[in-house]
Amino acid sequence: MSILASQEKIQPGGAAPMNSSEAPVSFLEGGSLAEEFLRIEREQMVRLGDLTFPDSVRYVYKPLDYAWEPHQHYVRQYCQSPKEVLFLGMNPGPFGMAQTGVPFGAVQHVRDWLQVCGEISRPEREHPKRPIRGLECPQTEVSGARFWGFFRSLCISPDTFFRRCFVHNHCPLLFVSESGRNLTPADLPAAHREQLLQVCDDALCKAVKLLGVMMVIGVGRFAEQRARKALSASGISVRVEGVMHPSPRNPQANKGWDAIMRAKLEELGVMPLITG
Repeated sequence: MSILASQEKIQPGGAAPMNSSEAPVSFLEGGSLAEEFLRIEREQMVRLGDLTFPDSVRYVYKPLDYAWEPHQHYVRQYCQSPKEVLFLGMNPGPFGMAQTGVPFGAVQHVRDWLQVCGEISRPEREHPKRPIRGLECPQTEVSGARFWGFFRSLCISPDTFFRRCFVHNHCPLLFVSESGRNLTPADLPAAHREQLLQVCDDALCKAVKLLGVMMVIGVGRFAEQRARKALSASGISVRVEGVMHPSPRNPQANKGWDAIMRAKLEELGVMPLITG
C-alpha cells in the first residue's frame, strides 16, 4: 500500500487517531510545532555537551550553536505543520550543514532556493583546513547539491516539498580529525559511538512523534538502520525505508543519482507527496 493510500486509514505517526492521547504534545498544549521541534534539538545539544570523545576526534563542530540563527529560520519557515515523510541524514558535512545550519545544506541551495538566512559565527575550536565561512563558503557540498538540486527540479517552490516532508539529521555534530578528515559517527569507537547514538535516537523518536511522521526515509544505509533500530526499540510504529546516499564517494551515486532517487521514491509511493 502506498503512503497516499494508507493515509486515509492511519493518522500520521501510527494507528491512533489524532484526537487520542497519542496526539503530538505541542497540539495538546497549544504550542507551536516549530518551537517544540527546536526545543527537542536544544535538549539534545545539552545532553551531547555532557559526552566526551576519543583522541581521534580533535575538533567537534556544533552548527546548532554557532549557526543557530539560520537553523531556526529553516525550522520556523518549513516545519509549521505535521509531516508525513521525514528524510533523515546521518550528520553534518563540512561544506553543508556545518556551514549553513541546514541538513544537506549546500550553500547555493540554502541561500538561493530555500532562502534561509541568519548570522553565523564560528566554532569554539576550528581546524585550519575546515574554516566556517557560512553562506559565503566557496566550496560545494556535493551530497547537498545533489539532494536539494533533485527536489528543486521537481518542486515549483520549497513550500511544495515541505508541505508534507521535512529533512533532519540524526546527529547534529561534525567530527574532525587532527589531519582535517571528516569522521562520521560510524568511525567512533564502539563505547563512544553508542553513547552518542543513544542521545540522538532519543531525540529522533521525540521528533518523529511530534511531527506525526508516517515514513522515515534514511538517506544512506547508516541513517536507515539507525532509524529502524531507534523507532523499533521505542515501540513507535512508523515505516522506515532508505534511499541511496548522494555522496561522491559512492560510485553508484556518480552514475545518475537523480534517476536512482526518482525510481526509489516512486517505488515507495512518495513522489505524489513531493510534486502534488
